[in-house]
Amino acid sequence: MASDATLRFSAQTDEVTSLLHIVNMVRRGDATTRPEIGRITGLGRGVVTQRVEQAISLGFLEDGAFGPSSGGRAPRTLRFRTEQGRIIICALGALHIRVGIAELDGELQYEKHEAWDIARGPAETLDRAMAMIDELLDDVPALPIWAIAVGLPGPVDFERGRPVAPPIMPGWNGFDVRRRFEQRYAAPTWVDNDVNLLALGERARRNAERTDLIYCKVGSGIGAGLLSQGRIHRGANGAAGDIGHVRVRDSDVQCRCGKTGCLEAVAGGWALVRDAEQAIAEGASGPLAQAAAAGTSPDPTGIARAAEDGDALAISLIQHSARVVGESIAALVNMFNPGVIVIGGAVAAAGEVFLAEVRQRVYELSLPLATRDLNIVQSIDDLREPLRGGAELAVEQLFDVTFPRWFAHGTPKLEAIRQPDAA
Repeated sequence: MASDATLRFSAQTDEVTSLLHIVNMVRRGDATTRPEIGRITGLGRGVVTQRVEQAISLGFLEDGAFGPSSGGRAPRTLRFRTEQGRIIICALGALHIRVGIAELDGELQYEKHEAWDIARGPAETLDRAMAMIDELLDDVPALPIWAIAVGLPGPVDFERGRPVAPPIMPGWNGFDVRRRFEQRYAAPTWVDNDVNLLALGERARRNAERTDLIYCKVGSGIGAGLLSQGRIHRGANGAAGDIGHVRVRDSDVQCRCGKTGCLEAVAGGWALVRDAEQAIAEGASGPLAQAAAAGTSPDPTGIARAAEDGDALAISLIQHSARVVGESIAALVNMFNPGVIVIGGAVAAAGEVFLAEVRQRVYELSLPLATRDLNIVQSIDDLREPLRGGAELAVEQLFDVTFPRWFAHGTPKLEAIRQPDAA
């Protein structure tokens, strides 16, 4: 027979599990009244009342207005208290810093943007990012910071919160980004690749919790975020989706990572700039060349816009990039079988000029079953998407992953969250 201590522990575990489940049901909107919670969970009225009162006393839930009546007394609704804390998001790009503040439901409330070269190094970059965050916090009502999400434009060891040999981030290799933020704000911090944040942003925007989706970003660099049944697939060390450095057949072009023939070195934005400058130097004509002659150097965004406007050189560069990118995406389609591929980034902003070539190569090279229900679409091209994706990451980590470790405190405790996986 089980000992009394074992039975008590089992009962406590069941209580905690049901309490967490109820809070998350209300948070997601799956149930908004006590009777709904009882119907969905199968718990008795007395148990539901007890758990809800516990959640209210801990500060997670509160009573709202009365709901519609089904014949008897109208039930009182419940709401998750999204306003009791803040989420901070810092999305770093190759040439910019974006920071934002969200409520606990992931809704972005405030944001700030600044041009910045990430090659200036981690110390200077993070100092500036934190100064921007502090400027936002100074202008809003004071509330506890519950979580921080940071996006980086390079490979990230997610478990340790550190970039790993990022090609465009000199001096960042192994830098403890997570620790810098946790020391400054005393709040749990999660660091991830920027494309993973974009994939999570798409999940939230589509309200698709169990989607199979690839977000492919074609900007200065190239990367992919992989959602499997709604969860980011990071791989054993966080390198999953780093298609920018797969080898392109018959290419010997030098890449910024030090290898030759990488997809990014053939089809990324910086490669298009290189090829545009070479073509113009060799006598290419058209609006792109005219702009260069007037002192406006080509950049990925300008090349994409010129392609949309019919510039022959820009169209040829964009189409070549799309064909090569399409070949790499086709390999992912055959292995991963997504339902949706979202294409974003500065180069992909050329729209159908880019998408048409990608679609053609994917459908040519992928298995019929893998493409039977596949949609290939352009991203909404909203500069706030990395911030929304970062908020989604923080909410997921707080309430789906680490919630059992800290819920009894009522607010996230850094020591409780970090203890099980401290490195």
